[in-house]
Amino acid sequence: MSALQDTQSERDDRRLPIDRVGVRSLRFPMRIRDRDAAVQHTVTTVSLAVDLPHQFKGTHMSRFVEILHAHGTELTVSNIVAMPRELMKKLHADKAHVEMRFPYFRAKKAPVSGAEGLLDYGVVFDVNADADKTDFVLTVEVPVATLCPCSKAISARGAHNQRGTVTLSVRFSEPVWIEDLLELVETSASSELYSILKRPDEKFVTEAAYDNPVFVEDLVRNVAVKAKAHSRITWFRVEAENYESIHNHNAWAVIESHAEMTND
Repeated sequence: MSALQDTQSERDDRRLPIDRVGVRSLRFPMRIRDRDAAVQHTVTTVSLAVDLPHQFKGTHMSRFVEILHAHGTELTVSNIVAMPRELMKKLHADKAHVEMRFPYFRAKKAPVSGAEGLLDYGVVFDVNADADKTDFVLTVEVPVATLCPCSKAISARGAHNQRGTVTLSVRFSEPVWIEDLLELVETSASSELYSILKRPDEKFVTEAAYDNPVFVEDLVRNVAVKAKAHSRITWFRVEAENYESIHNHNAWAVIESHAEMTND
């Protein structure tokens, strides 16, 4: 049987390298350590990519999927971190990128009744590698509630409040629990969210938010102060978006630390 033509390896004369090429939107089982319950099983949406030198027409897409499946039926943090260098070796690339996006669930008890329910968060592992280093960024997407300080100050009755999402990305010197980051964000808002609230809980949450009004600017600053004080976080980026309840726009703010931090 004659060898099949390898079109991807043919020469390209346009002299345009490609920064990233690969596969995305693959779903795969994942197992992750859980501070509260030892281990959690979830499903991650995977993106895998490498750089492509200008002289090559294409990459070998099947090899990305082969590397993913080589880790068995379930991914863990350790094999995710190693995967970029496996891609570089298998595809003869100088750089590689791996992204894992997955829902992360946490059991939370309502503040008064103690009724327990699961709340879901978004988590992203973003791993990049080149010949010199591997870079790992952990991101959490946390739903929160905020109450407007201006509305409270000028209104005789009540104040407008809304849900929002805080996206916190960090680099770290030692591993950080996902739950630690979730709590860091939730304690920076007017109130955290719950999946189950009885009437006494709703009263408690409503009044707690009213007693702790924060602008979107306050929210990102609160998170930034706590991230800077965290002994293991060396870099962070915090973004908050409030889904305004009395406007047809969202309020938005970002703070990023501009260099690797050292915490005294």
